[in-house]
Amino acid sequence: MLREFTCIMCPQGCDITVELDGGKIASVTGNKCAKGEAYVTQEIENPMRNIATSVLIDDGGLPLASVRLSGMIPKDRIFDVMAAIREVEMPAPVHEGDVAIADVLGLGVDVIVTKDVEAA
Repeated sequence: MLREFTCIMCPQGCDITVELDGGKIASVTGNKCAKGEAYVTQEIENPMRNIATSVLIDDGGLPLASVRLSGMIPKDRIFDVMAAIREVEMPAPVHEGDVAIADVLGLGVDVIVTKDVEAA
């Protein structure tokens, strides 16, 4: 079975073709650097993602503050993590770098505030 990817690891954006044999990678072609092969291997064996979203701010100059994860999480846990983030309401003020959720769902990553929001 063939799968096609566009690599996002460097500006070249290589079109990479992966041949799978019984769910295992048989060959990788089209990548112009080693990062491409590493990228498609991860996408097939253990796809990971980061999330950028927002949390509610109580009594702030803005109703929301942007947040992101401190690292990558398994792709199949995105909706679980988003549900946990939706439960968060932080009192103003919040500052860039504040931890909104430590070790979210035991995945070893924190939800970090990326925008200052002062009190109203």
